[in-house]
Amino acid sequence: MEKPQKKQVLLFHCVESEDLARKIAAQSDLIQLQSINWRSFDDGFPNLFINNAQDIRGQHVAFLASFSSPAVIFEQLSVIFALPRLFVASFTLVLPFFPTGSFERMEEEGDVATAFTMARILSNIPISRGGPTSLVIYDIHALQERFYFGDHVLPCFETGIPLLKQRLHQLPDADKIVVAFPDDGAWKRYHKQLDHFPMVVCTKVREGDKRIVRLKEGDPDGCHVVIVDDLVQSGGTLIECQKVLAAHGAAKVSAYVTHGVFPKRSWERFVHKNDEDSGKAFAYFWITDSCPLTVKSHCK
Repeated sequence: MEKPQKKQVLLFHCVESEDLARKIAAQSDLIQLQSINWRSFDDGFPNLFINNAQDIRGQHVAFLASFSSPAVIFEQLSVIFALPRLFVASFTLVLPFFPTGSFERMEEEGDVATAFTMARILSNIPISRGGPTSLVIYDIHALQERFYFGDHVLPCFETGIPLLKQRLHQLPDADKIVVAFPDDGAWKRYHKQLDHFPMVVCTKVREGDKRIVRLKEGDPDGCHVVIVDDLVQSGGTLIECQKVLAAHGAAKVSAYVTHGVFPKRSWERFVHKNDEDSGKAFAYFWITDSCPLTVKSHCK
């Protein structure tokens, strides 16, 4: 029986994700980069053109998106809604970071769950010849958000944890690794994927008007403790966890987050330029390239 031929994929991308798209295309001859003219009219609205649109008919097409701010979402959505209508064989949207994922519920009447809004928008992507759009998202903040999407898209949720495990096994002190979770939510999310490591769980408790981090369970004494979470914004929780773990005897503390959002260059809080701060520093801080603007700013 003949093996089915592998599919060739035409990969489009937004401006922010160009470097990542080139890296992806370099991994396989079956991925061909395509281009879009990202222009604007004088009034600021998008003036877009999909190059070689006739040539993508009957082809498998993917788009690598980055919804880093509301300002860039509309122009990308315009392309995302146009591509499936060009008579393509199938359409896949790769959105590594689902930016409204942490706003998934109401705590009081009047709150707007923008995760549901974004899911409703993406659920209206037109169907291609091959059927509903495949939507690939990495480490969405709350797993129940898969039920926010309608039947016109097929969400596929991936995780960056295998990359972390690969890196941890390469460390010289791999036999002394302990995984720490900054809260119960992170534990529920990741503990089954990391169950072969000893674990520590932290929790936030309220003292007066302040919320402080406490050690809930586990023993970090003498170990290299790696804090694991899905995303980081200002980094305040990670820093407080590092202090608590160090106070309980951790030999080293590192951190991993799939999505390094770091608004307003908050990653600078983790960069220590002198030995005086060495006791407050993380041994390693791993992120993926799901937020390309963070990667670019940090590499400058």
